[in-house]
Amino acid sequence: MQFLLQCLICLPVALHVLWASAALWIDGPAEGGWAVVLVAGFLVVAALPAFFIRPFALSVGATFLIAALVSGWWLTLKPSNDRNWQADVARLPQATINGDELTIENVRRFVYNDDGSVIERWSTETYRLSELTGLDIFFSFWGPQAYGHTLASWAFADGRHLSISIETRKEEHEVYSPVRSFFRQFELYYVVSEERDLIGLRAAKRGEQVELYQVYTPNDGDRLMLLNYVDELNALAASPRWYNTLSENCTTTMWRHARAVGSSFPLDWRLLANGYVLELAHELGTVNTELPVEELRSVSDVSAKARDLLAAGVDDTEFSKGLRANLPARPTGPVAR
Repeated sequence: MQFLLQCLICLPVALHVLWASAALWIDGPAEGGWAVVLVAGFLVVAALPAFFIRPFALSVGATFLIAALVSGWWLTLKPSNDRNWQADVARLPQATINGDELTIENVRRFVYNDDGSVIERWSTETYRLSELTGLDIFFSFWGPQAYGHTLASWAFADGRHLSISIETRKEEHEVYSPVRSFFRQFELYYVVSEERDLIGLRAAKRGEQVELYQVYTPNDGDRLMLLNYVDELNALAASPRWYNTLSENCTTTMWRHARAVGSSFPLDWRLLANGYVLELAHELGTVNTELPVEELRSVSDVSAKARDLLAAGVDDTEFSKGLRANLPARPTGPVAR
């Protein structure tokens, strides 16, 4: 019985040591072979109390303290807006509101050519909030559909669509890694863009499967959510934050924005396995419920449309209009229970 109790006490301490080792490996000051030496040295030091300190409680406490010192160091790592960023996240979007007009600087409008070259374009755009007509959600998948990327897009009466994608802000030498995203490797970044850039990039250049859903947002929710996003844009420009695979990812952050403006969308396990969010939205009546989920998913796949529209060389407005051709209608009210 005593041995079992000791094992139960040691388990969280051992997990803490393993996490601290990963933090040193990923976020530590050393790279390559020196990172191996650093982590190995830490593990040796963390194990020493088990051999040289008695009684048991004091030994475990000493190991925990050693791991806690690494955790304390890790918490001092600060995000920054001043790094050598990749071109597609080089500029921070910022917004101002003057009466009915929303003006956003650094709206990304890149053009991705078939030969692999990229034409970099940034612009300042002004939208009339009174002409906002709805909120749409995209899901983009690059593999098994248990997990993908979500992004929001606001439709305006003039045919334009303002899209915002919550992503990592990567430096020149960095490549996205879900594992490294649990640690302090990537800053949080809001890509503000036209759909021709964001959706064209994913559907055509990356070959992802992209689905588009027009959603129901009661009580002026689409406008309130846009304004909440705008507040976050400006907050990140003033004070950067870390991206995190669990707490600050594309879907959980979108959920936080929705809850901040009064949405009743529940906290659900499917927010983490976001490939299943469609089923949750269908249950709640947030998306069209006239079709079964699998049929709705099939007719909402706009990947081929996006590729064809890009190949045809249409402009931003025609691209967004073409994506929505023959899509299931936007719900006009909650699902009947």
